[in-house]
Amino acid sequence: MSINRRQFISTSCVAVTAAAPFHSAFAATQLNLADVLPDGNFMVQNARKYAEAVEKATAGDIVINLRPGGSLGFKGPEQMRAVRDGLVPMADILTSQQIGDEAMFGTEGIPFLVASQSELRSLHKFLRPEFDKLATKFNQKILYMVPSPAQYMFLKVKVGTADALKGIKIRGADKNTVDICNAVGMAGVIIPFGELIPALASGRVDGVATSATTGVDAKFWEFLKYVYPTNHTWSCNMVNINLDSWKKIAPAQQKAMEDLAAKMEPDFWEVSAQADRDSIKKLTENGMELVPVSAAMMGDIRKSAGGLQQEYLQRVPAAAPIVKQYLTSLGRA
Repeated sequence: MSINRRQFISTSCVAVTAAAPFHSAFAATQLNLADVLPDGNFMVQNARKYAEAVEKATAGDIVINLRPGGSLGFKGPEQMRAVRDGLVPMADILTSQQIGDEAMFGTEGIPFLVASQSELRSLHKFLRPEFDKLATKFNQKILYMVPSPAQYMFLKVKVGTADALKGIKIRGADKNTVDICNAVGMAGVIIPFGELIPALASGRVDGVATSATTGVDAKFWEFLKYVYPTNHTWSCNMVNINLDSWKKIAPAQQKAMEDLAAKMEPDFWEVSAQADRDSIKKLTENGMELVPVSAAMMGDIRKSAGGLQQEYLQRVPAAAPIVKQYLTSLGRA
C-alpha cells in the first residue's frame, strides 16, 4: 500500500468524524482502531468491550470504531508507525513486531525469560514504565496491555527429540521467536499474520511457532497436525492512541478512558489465559494432536537457545537493568 493511500485513509477518518451524528450539542469524537487480527480473536473482542465501555462512560461522546482483519491496510509491524504518524488514531499493536523501530519492545520475548503470566506481571512492574516512555517517544499513549497466550510449535511431523526439528521451515511472528527456532537448527522466517495462511498453503513453511489462538484463527488443522507446548517466549498486545488525538479529548473523558483501561486490563489477562485453554480444545477437536515435550527434548531446546538471552542484553543494553531487577524479584538473579 502506498503512502498516498494511507494518507487517504487518515483523511477519510477525519471526514467520518466531521460527518458523525450529533450527541447533544457536539459531534462525537470518532476514533478508528486498527487491528490486524480477525474479528473473532479474543484481542479484538477485548478491544470491542473496551470501546463499548468508553462510549457508555462518556455518554456517547467518544466512539471507538474497531477495524479488525487488517481492513485499514496496515500490517502488524507497521501499526506503531501508523499511530505515530496519525494515519490512524488508535491501534492494537503486538510489541514484539515493533523491534525494528525500537529494540526494547522485544524484552518480554527474551527466550525462556518468562515462564507464565504470573512471571510476566512481575516483569511488567519494571518494564511497563519503560514502555510508557517509549510510547511517548512514538507520539502515542498506551491505554492497556494484554499478553498473547502461551506459545507452541505447530508441525506437520511428529518428533520426539530436538535433533528431529532440524531443517524444518517454520514461521515466527518476530525476531526473538525466529532466533530460537534457528538456534535449534530449524529454518525460521518472520511472516506477518496476514501472510501466514498463503505461506502454509504454498508450502513456504512447514510449521508455525505461535499461540493456540492464532492456530484457531488460521485453522491450522487444515495444514498441520501436531502441537508442541514449548512456551519459548512471551509478548503482549498494547492498545495505543495517538497523542495528538488524545490531547483533543476533554480531561474528564481522558480520565474515564484511563480508569476503564486500568479496571478492565486484569480481566483481559484472564481472557487471554482462557482463550489458550479454549483454543487447544478446539484444535484437538479438529484433529490436531497435543504432543507432550519430554524433559530431555525441552532441555536440549533450552540449551541450544541458551546464549540468546545474553546476546539480546548485549544488543539492547538498556534492557539489562530491568531484567536484573525482574530476576532478583524472583530470586533468580
